[in-house]
Amino acid sequence: MPQSASYPADLARLMAQAHSPYRVINRGVSGDTTTDALQRLPAVISLHPRWVLLEFGGNDGLRGLPLSTTRAHLQSMIAALQKAGIHILLVGMTLPPNYGAPYVRAFQDIFPSLAAQDHLPLLPVLYQDLIPRLRTDPGLLQDDGIHASVRGNAVVAETVWHALRPLLKK
Repeated sequence: MPQSASYPADLARLMAQAHSPYRVINRGVSGDTTTDALQRLPAVISLHPRWVLLEFGGNDGLRGLPLSTTRAHLQSMIAALQKAGIHILLVGMTLPPNYGAPYVRAFQDIFPSLAAQDHLPLLPVLYQDLIPRLRTDPGLLQDDGIHASVRGNAVVAETVWHALRPLLKK
């Protein structure tokens, strides 16, 4: 999918329409795990962002990586961002049900637990507004059944903007 059709690009358009003084710099890389994100974090911090949307872990879960590793990496990223004085919106993830209810539940629990522990605002699930719409519009996902399509990314951007907008006004 072209970068211009990603949810960060859609989020940037929504922010511009709202005349937000903020801009979106997407440093996410498709397929990355929290290990990859942690390694690239110094480059993000060097940009001196005011806010970071911390949205990682999905690929860890899809690969069945130990949840303790995912949690530890997210915690390390949170600590480094907070030490740098950067505000964080933690964005939770979910997994397909075929990973088993206990694993999915334990995975999903990482995000609210970290948000509570570190006093962070939380968007509980990135796809929270997308998932209910899939029953009537399966075209919101790509053929893999996991990643949002171009139209799905627009829904995800609206979800993120709804969570982020009040934070930027503070």
